[in-house]
Amino acid sequence: MHSATLKEKVSLLSMALATEARRPLTFMEVCGTHTMAIARHGIKSLLPENVSIVSGPGCPVCVTSAGDIERAISLGDTPGVIVATFGDMIKVPGEERTLGSAANVKVIYSPLDALELARSTPDKQVVLLGIGFETTAPLMAAAILQAHREGLSNFTVLSMHKVVPPALQLLLSDPTSRLSGFILPGHVSAITGRIYYDFLKDSRVSSVVAGFEPLDIMESLYLLVKACMAGDSRPINNYPRIVREEGNPKAMGTMFQVFEPCDASWRGIGTIPASGLAIRSEYKDFDAVRRFDLAEREVPEPAGCLCGAILMGKALPDQCRHFGKTCTPSFPVGPCMVSTEGTCAAWFKYNL
Repeated sequence: MHSATLKEKVSLLSMALATEARRPLTFMEVCGTHTMAIARHGIKSLLPENVSIVSGPGCPVCVTSAGDIERAISLGDTPGVIVATFGDMIKVPGEERTLGSAANVKVIYSPLDALELARSTPDKQVVLLGIGFETTAPLMAAAILQAHREGLSNFTVLSMHKVVPPALQLLLSDPTSRLSGFILPGHVSAITGRIYYDFLKDSRVSSVVAGFEPLDIMESLYLLVKACMAGDSRPINNYPRIVREEGNPKAMGTMFQVFEPCDASWRGIGTIPASGLAIRSEYKDFDAVRRFDLAEREVPEPAGCLCGAILMGKALPDQCRHFGKTCTPSFPVGPCMVSTEGTCAAWFKYNL
């Protein structure tokens, strides 16, 4: 009975979207989990012809630059060093090979695992790869603070973290963009809070923080359409059971205690000012860039790969000549096919 009621609600929202959307609207989800949820639940098939959804730069693995991948690979090949990483990073292609091909790489499930690895192998330097947005950055910061308290001299972090607002601002600054609104990330927003997006009030687009169930997404799309029709650009919180106005101040405080904004390179997009998180000088002993004197590298994208355009919402996966042919989850050409949150991976898995 509950399932039938849910289907009825989703169906009613689908019909309401068709009624309310009185002009073409294009919305972008900027969360990899939303990308997969929208594909898995067939949300696009429920939309009227004049409402469409494109994916944005919300997959943390996908936006990690090839140059940063090369730095991680070089560390993995360095004698006496163990690179600790989440599993999604293992198959991301660099210039010629993947991180998984490096000599000393260990998959972990939590920053705490990397701390324990450093404790149990005092003769090795353990480098934790800091991947992710505001959701994971506080956890990495907490790991650095714990290492600082313990005096762990063989633990560092290679921070490749990104933050969401500068990417949204870049998308809004594109004069060719036809975006009408953003589906804002639920997990990130649980940390940052809704007010984190108040800068969007002065933009030309509407925005909604959304959950991940089909009803969450359909309700959020309906709210986006209503806001667009009313010319309302105030960010809406449609995930109040998880997201508070102010978010998690303690987590945000921990993040900015350890990290500070820096320019960061986004794969296929380029450098976005103040979009990364660098380790503050107070914790320089735990900064892998300083410890190993890692130089920045510019690495060209594979010929014909459209990941950059896909991450900017300017191309669809099936427009790439590699998609499903020379680029598959088993043998990826670009990062969007690697991650479990990647747009190309979603299209491939769900036959979109």
